[in-house]
Amino acid sequence: MKNKYHITKEDNIFFAKQKLVDNIYKSANLEGIKISLADVYSFMSNVNAGNISVDEMLKLKGLKDTWEYVIKHIDDELTINYIKKIHFEVCKGQNIIPLGEFRDKGVGIMGTNWRPKLPSECDYESELKEILSIPGELDRCISIFCWIQRNQMFLDGNKRVANLIANKEMIKYGQGILAVPVEKIGEYLIKLIHYYETNDMTDLKKWIYDNCIDGI
Repeated sequence: MKNKYHITKEDNIFFAKQKLVDNIYKSANLEGIKISLADVYSFMSNVNAGNISVDEMLKLKGLKDTWEYVIKHIDDELTINYIKKIHFEVCKGQNIIPLGEFRDKGVGIMGTNWRPKLPSECDYESELKEILSIPGELDRCISIFCWIQRNQMFLDGNKRVANLIANKEMIKYGQGILAVPVEKIGEYLIKLIHYYETNDMTDLKKWIYDNCIDGI
């Protein structure tokens, strides 16, 4: 998988800040938070036209605050503890327990009978190490995005965590920004469920490569 962009880290940070409203809008909708781009723009401008619920506002605040955290810590090593920290930041104040820790119970996935293993049954450390050994930067970032979603490490917020972690690495290595277009979420979820059920991310990664990478 060839890299699409070769951006300096500084320029990629600038680009990410320019695209922040758009990325939060797309990330929120991917997580099932049905809000408009105008609503997100108003929220980011500290205006609420009455279209956003308190719960949605908390989730948007979590995304905004965590994007700021990621940009400030762009050079931090990607570890399991860093992933937990991102979950803590993106979900704080949203009555999610455990917060910043792996789930301790099973979860169901809409659209499939497949169920992810409990975190206690997995070796995330070795799996992450294997992904981080992928030589191509963009290939590695997309793989991280897919892997976090499939493992469903947390009771809620897994897609938001996956998006933020993938974009941290995208920016760090000058690969642009990763975001699933809102108008293509249905198509994306079909690919994602196939990956869940087969544990083969090849088709999903190609779809993300073709549809979800933006840069300068």
